[in-house]
Amino acid sequence: MTTAQIGNRVRVHYTGRLDDGEVFDSSEGGTPLSFTVGNGQVIPGFENGVIGMAPGDTRTVHIPCADAYGEHRDDGVLQVPRGEFPPNMPLEVGTSIQGQQSSGQTVNFTIMAVSEETVTLDANHPLAGKDLTFDLTLVSIEE
Repeated sequence: MTTAQIGNRVRVHYTGRLDDGEVFDSSEGGTPLSFTVGNGQVIPGFENGVIGMAPGDTRTVHIPCADAYGEHRDDGVLQVPRGEFPPNMPLEVGTSIQGQQSSGQTVNFTIMAVSEETVTLDANHPLAGKDLTFDLTLVSIEE
């Protein structure tokens, strides 16, 4: 039987959980995730978890943060003067916003705190610093 290897395009159903059991994402009841193994389209631990699976196989993989979204980096947290935001822009904790680096690259931020003087932004991925567990079901391998 054919098993998923680097270079194969695969379709996978998944459910992702945090260590406390909270489900943060799932494809169940929807369209399976499609990606090419080895192309870096998904986090390394997810990709490695699929290798060796045959269509119909299920597997649970525990992925340490280093093989997921990395450690939470303190240098990804910024305090920006509130005056640098448009006056009519709602600034609520937990809201995702986009900004641009001086190079022109777009960066996603999450608003962590708002005071009269500053807005604290976090450029880390929301799952940075967290170990993840995925239940995987390999749906198909595309030749």
